[in-house]
Amino acid sequence: MAQAELDRQRLTEALELALAAVGLSDPNPRVGCVIGNATGAVFGRGHTQQAGGPHAEVVALRDAAAAGLPVRGATAWVTLEPCAHHGRTPPCCDALIAAGLARVVVALADPFPQVAGEGIARLRAAGIQVDFAPPDIAEQAWALNIGFFSRVQRGRPWVRVKVASSLDGRTALDNGASQWITSPEARADGHAWRRRAGAVLTGIGTVLADDPRLDVRLVPTVRQPLRVVVDSALRTPPTAKLLDAPGSVCIATADDGFPGAPGLRARGAELLALPGPAAQVDLRALLARLAARGVNELHVEAGQGLTGALLRAGLADEVLAYVAPLLLGGGRGWVAWPELQTVGQGLRLRLQDVQRVGPDLRLQLAPDNATPFGFSPPT
Repeated sequence: MAQAELDRQRLTEALELALAAVGLSDPNPRVGCVIGNATGAVFGRGHTQQAGGPHAEVVALRDAAAAGLPVRGATAWVTLEPCAHHGRTPPCCDALIAAGLARVVVALADPFPQVAGEGIARLRAAGIQVDFAPPDIAEQAWALNIGFFSRVQRGRPWVRVKVASSLDGRTALDNGASQWITSPEARADGHAWRRRAGAVLTGIGTVLADDPRLDVRLVPTVRQPLRVVVDSALRTPPTAKLLDAPGSVCIATADDGFPGAPGLRARGAELLALPGPAAQVDLRALLARLAARGVNELHVEAGQGLTGALLRAGLADEVLAYVAPLLLGGGRGWVAWPELQTVGQGLRLRLQDVQRVGPDLRLQLAPDNATPFGFSPPT
């Protein structure tokens, strides 16, 4: 097998391994690693474990050692540049150097300031050949870690807004009834996207109307995302179900001195005062604070008010829209929007992907006014 073909095959395997880190490795990136030789033998495989646990390269080296397979002179195919700093674990580049590898194929450089090319430089300084993946493989590795790259390079999470509506764009009836517009398959798929996220965001309107749990239940997960409520006046009731579900809750408010504060703190909620204009929560400041605590992807399941506010402000990077083959006529739309005078004043969204999920469609869309952020091939 030609080297280029083998590189592609092994990097594809490493990407599949990295998928197993979804819902596990945050805030660290999802990384996979395969170690083998030029004749096609595989010695070890691994993916990044929970924060504080071993990274993909170390897991793959341990896998080879457990099987009694020597790796000196071998190649490692890894979906992100091996780290070069002492964090909770030692540098992965040092582990690869000590193991005597001859070549490392990297899908992407790591933009994290304490790595940022240093891992590649140290491997090369030790005499290890370092090559990059072809652009299409690199783009897949970038998409898998889009939240990590967003947090490191932009100082804010990747914001994914999820909506579920009828074919005529209704998310609920006028009386608030919304269960269930979309199918069980679509709801399970939505939970898989929740699992990807470091935090799930909703607004006080949704809490009061639907009393959601907002945890991950319909797919297996090791880690529950942080649940965040935008509640300017602290109207979240202490009996809210999201305070009962496993995991942690943060309530963003314009003022943490409202009368409801003691009861919410007693229920274990963290209160975060982020005052903005018109006594509302400053959404940009909230995104920055979530990034500072390691949230890579922010999954939004909110009503038309918060959804509309994020879209109008250009803070939504992606829209995940589940559309059921159902007509409701009247009811609530999925965004609150000021009255427009012309069609051209509307917000255009670009269709990125469409998939059938059970009887429904799942559309992935990019708002035209989203903060510019895209993939750049490695150089």
